[in-house]
Parts: sequence; structure tokens; C-alpha cells
Amino acid sequence: AGSVLQYWNALIASQAINYFFKFREREFRLAQAELSALKTQLHPHFLFNTLNAISELVYSDPKVADESILRLSEMLRFALESGKAQEVSLKEEVEFLEKYVEIQRTLMRERLTVRLDVDPETLDAAVPNMLLQPLVENAVKHGIAPRPEGGAIEIHARRLDGKLYLEVTDDG
Repeated sequence: AGSVLQYWNALIASQAINYFFKFREREFRLAQAELSALKTQLHPHFLFNTLNAISELVYSDPKVADESILRLSEMLRFALESGKAQEVSLKEEVEFLEKYVEIQRTLMRERLTVRLDVDPETLDAAVPNMLLQPLVENAVKHGIAPRPEGGAIEIHARRLDGKLYLEVTDDG
């Protein structure tokens, strides 16, 4: 009777562990699917907005329009190269964000100030691909662009107690 009880305990424990791992894998796949869906929605939205802004510059300031098209091209190339990765290093994410910020600074001129405060020890951290750009885009669109005087956006990255903290704030 004791060995039957041990057998059932072992079977129940193994089934519980198996269920736990399947549950965690399902959660991970769901998160991946949500991230992919978000990226699919953001790319056209960002591209559409940027091309509209550049089209306004074609006649008024062709040189600035040309610079913006080149920056957009670099950004899209970067996005295509890293597009399949679910995670990238924070360093790569910041490089991508800097390309986006350059485009926005060109389009908004002196109305936009962006300050990156990224602790160097955070640069090797793995983060979801395309994490920061949509947050900064939202800050530009809703916090800074509507204000005639523009505004400032700050991006902070730091480690505390083994965790990575990312913060995007704007003064709009």
C-alpha cells in the first residue's frame, strides 16, 4: 500500500510540474503573439505619420525633407534587421529610438527636446523589441505636438535591486 501511495504522489507531483511548465509556455507564447500584433499595428501607424510629416516639408524645406527620408530609411532598415527578434539589447533599442528622435527633432525643430539618461550598466539588458519608440511617439503626439511651444521628453534607464527600470516622461 505504501508503494502505491508513493506512486500516486510521484504521479501527481509530475503532473503538477508538467502542468506548470505548459502553463508558463502558454503564457510566454501569448505574450509573444501580443507583442507581434502590437508591432504589426505600430509600424504602419508610425510610417504613415512620418511620411505625412515629410510630405509637408518637400516644398517648404526640401533639404530637411531629404534628411528625414534618409533617417527614415536607416530606421526602417534597422527595424527590418531586428524585426523577427522578440528581444533586443537595450543598447539596440536605444539606437533605434535615437533614429526616431532625430526624425522628430527635424520635423519639430526647436519645439522638441529629448534627453536620454541611460545608465551604461543597463545597455546589455534584454528588452522587448520596439518597446521605447511607441512610448516616445505617444509622448510626442499627445504631450508635445499639440503645444505651440513644444516640450521635452525624458527617457531614463537604470538598474535597481537586479531589476531594469525604464521610464518615459514628457512635460506636456
